[in-house]
Amino acid sequence: MRRASSKKTGQPNSTSNANSSAADLFRSASSKASSKESERIDSLFYSYANGSTGLIDPEGIENLCADMEVDHTDVRILMLAWKMKSEEQGYFTLDEWRRGLKSLRADTVNKLKKALPELEKEVRRLSNFSDFYLYAFQYCLTEEKQKSIDIESICQLLTLVLGSTFPAQVNSFVEYLKIQNDYKVINMDQWMGFFRFCNEISFPTLNDYDPELAWPLILDNFVEWFRAKQK
Repeated sequence: MRRASSKKTGQPNSTSNANSSAADLFRSASSKASSKESERIDSLFYSYANGSTGLIDPEGIENLCADMEVDHTDVRILMLAWKMKSEEQGYFTLDEWRRGLKSLRADTVNKLKKALPELEKEVRRLSNFSDFYLYAFQYCLTEEKQKSIDIESICQLLTLVLGSTFPAQVNSFVEYLKIQNDYKVINMDQWMGFFRFCNEISFPTLNDYDPELAWPLILDNFVEWFRAKQK
């Protein structure tokens, strides 16, 4: 006679069920916490948004800056716009706001203020800074089909975005831009060319600058002006 199997079938595994229940509880708690955070982020948005447009406009951004005790011209506000991937200068949509604040894990003004130093560190990493520098130019193209920015605005933008990283280069280039008469505006190629110049060319010697290479003409003129000034 065949011996009856001692293996029990169809019996639930108590340990497996306990682990599954714990995981479900954790997911549920995480989901609820995330939902609450999202609600607070949305509520914060509407506390600064214009009731008519449903956007945070320049006035709303100034109010936000005042509450964070940060000047609205602080480069970290531009960095915040970069983090949100804001498309229109001086305006934040709800989706952009959500994207930025969720990434920063900030659902209150105080948390957002505390997140700014880390955001600045993130932006200034080599892997991110080139993208931020490009974004800064694009963010200032406020008109449809606009491809260039006036010299006065470029000088301000260069000082804001690049002045603390390459002060000598920026100060000299800004000085040149203000006294020259050949250029009324700067385009994207010239803007990015100056960033490459700062990263690749020894300054103030300029001994490795080769005008035969593919530099924008404005940089050839700047180098010629700077060398003449040094004599």
